[in-house]
Amino acid sequence: MQIRSPRIAVLACASVISICAASAIPQSAFAETSADADNGPHQPAHAPADEGGGDIVVVGHPPTDYGLLAATANISGDTLVSQARSQIGEILNSLPGVSSTSFSPGASRPVLRGFSGDRVSVLTDGIGSLDASNVSVDHAVVFDALTVDHIDVFHGPSVLLFGGNAIGGAVNAIDKRIPRQVPDRITATGIGSYGSAADERALSGAVDVPLGERFVAHVDGSWRKSDDLRVGGHVYSKDLRADMLHAAEHLAEDGENEEAAELVDEAGRTGRVPNSAARTSTIGAGLAFIDAGGSLGISYQHYNTRYGVPDRPATDHGHEADPAEEGHDHGAEPVTIGLVQDRFDLRGELALGGFFDRFQVRGAYADYRHTEYEGDEVGTVFEGQGIEMRTDLVQADRNGWRGRSGVQYLWRTLTVTGPEAIVPDYEIERIGLFTLQSVDLGGGFTLDGSGRYDTSKLSSRGTAFSKTFDLWSGAAGASWKSGDGLGLGVNFVHGERAPSPEELLSDGIHVATQSYEIGDRTLGVEKSNSFEAYARYQTPDFNLSVTGYLTKFNNYIAPLATGAQMDGQPVYQYTGVDATFKGFEASGNVDAYSWSGGKVQLDASADFTHAQLKALGPVPRIPPLRIRGGGDVVMGDVRLRAEAEWNAKQDRVGDYEYPTGSFTVVNLSADWHPMGVDGPVTLLLSANNLFDVVGRRSASFTRDFVPISGRDLRITAKFTY
Repeated sequence: MQIRSPRIAVLACASVISICAASAIPQSAFAETSADADNGPHQPAHAPADEGGGDIVVVGHPPTDYGLLAATANISGDTLVSQARSQIGEILNSLPGVSSTSFSPGASRPVLRGFSGDRVSVLTDGIGSLDASNVSVDHAVVFDALTVDHIDVFHGPSVLLFGGNAIGGAVNAIDKRIPRQVPDRITATGIGSYGSAADERALSGAVDVPLGERFVAHVDGSWRKSDDLRVGGHVYSKDLRADMLHAAEHLAEDGENEEAAELVDEAGRTGRVPNSAARTSTIGAGLAFIDAGGSLGISYQHYNTRYGVPDRPATDHGHEADPAEEGHDHGAEPVTIGLVQDRFDLRGELALGGFFDRFQVRGAYADYRHTEYEGDEVGTVFEGQGIEMRTDLVQADRNGWRGRSGVQYLWRTLTVTGPEAIVPDYEIERIGLFTLQSVDLGGGFTLDGSGRYDTSKLSSRGTAFSKTFDLWSGAAGASWKSGDGLGLGVNFVHGERAPSPEELLSDGIHVATQSYEIGDRTLGVEKSNSFEAYARYQTPDFNLSVTGYLTKFNNYIAPLATGAQMDGQPVYQYTGVDATFKGFEASGNVDAYSWSGGKVQLDASADFTHAQLKALGPVPRIPPLRIRGGGDVVMGDVRLRAEAEWNAKQDRVGDYEYPTGSFTVVNLSADWHPMGVDGPVTLLLSANNLFDVVGRRSASFTRDFVPISGRDLRITAKFTY
């Protein structure tokens, strides 16, 4: 791989020097920490289970400690294994307040409280994915579920640790590719799964090898392949089918009877979504030095995926346009996307003592290439590089005062060539300073505060464009916990986001969104004020959480329909308007009944978002009210689960959007640990969408021709050594 930037050389040199320095530190400089020792603040908050049965020799950088406030949602353990998919949006969309863009099985980002794209940070250990997934909804997120210990969703003051643009929240996947602990022997994990809805086959494996007392090496690989997605009924929505039949009538009137008959047949398509197959492979390696006084590690990942882009059929969409000009303008050849990323990561920690307890560093460099193929012909190509670095100083807990402060740097380039290059080449450079502080006032009262300053520069040499934004963000929170499990809290977050390159510079047909998009180079900073209040009650056998939120925007940047058309597509102009988002999330569970060998646990959740553009109407693609309920029966080494999810209809839609109907899905699952809960074998069975219903996610651009998966019978086996 050719190094094409001096910044990359600097990062590479820093990594090599750091590793050499770590290996040269005398062993006497550190006190070895055994598994039974009191690790204090270094003890992992989510320590992975010792799957291989060996004792842990030393423990390094905690797997999560980026926020002083707890995550609002979390997925880990068997649940993460059973829900593992190629895209992170599909893994998380069952959590309260989380939906997904669901563009296709190969491309899906999380949607948090109605926000997506540049307003939601998708991270690995606090570092971005360094891909082009926030550029367009048909671009995949570079994500490997194999190496993830757990995934957290954050809201409130802690999001400013990840950037002022994370107005909707942050999703942080805690990665295991750089080892965090030294086992006393070789450990290995293997996972295999099969899903019937898309004939999805997946295999993955990882091995950790101790190299002496303080070094550990890691190697992993994965492979996943799926065919076209099977759905429970009509592929196309009722409204889209009506448009197709109407377009067929016009074709017949013009004497194009053969084309009309083909369109009528296509309107009745059931079974599988055309061109929705995908395949993904990854290979990675990591090396870490870990001691009681600190740790340092590096890793490499090669990610390769090829997935289909389902095509919207040719209709007039209700516009006065030639039906033949509508739909994806790719001719007869199916469109697929080939994505390759090579990524290097660095993570280190040094114990300091004194006021600052720890110094932590994270960094990543990625080389990204994304090619859109029309059949076998190369279409549009996206190429980019990115570097992200952050350093954090973690304060020692002093009489209830603790905190974290740091510096974050991002540099990213993107070059787009081909017929759908709607944005010119550009470069982004951003530097941020942040702090998060928490004070325990006693009596159960805690005050939290955070602040962040970013300077963000966007330049495009091809269009002689350059603009710098100064961004100030701040947050405050107060909470109270009683002695019997009740907790109350309020949070306020002022966020500022710089316009994205697409919002500033777009000029052309964006096939993924079926529109002609025009940017506005005069756009200013998007500002928001968010308020959140929550109540939580927790006892050993009962948990309840209710959160209400309100976000008001000044200069909310959105593509607004102008009413004009260009090249057969409706024109959308990026414009800053006032907007309001409000809603709630609620979840709870209770141990309803227990006996010596097991228990019955019931749980339920609900979420809702209402979003309005001032004087203009609803914000497009907002998830509707959703209610989910289920129950678990745990009997020794076996867990049985049944759940149902109801999605309300969504008729608050934007221009040129169709409403989505309500639907209910029922899921069944079973987990079995045949050699004990802590044993080396886990078997998981599930029947998702048991009754094979057709449902359409309101947050998806492709919902009218890519419904949710039909009945999916899935088996997963996990083996550890």
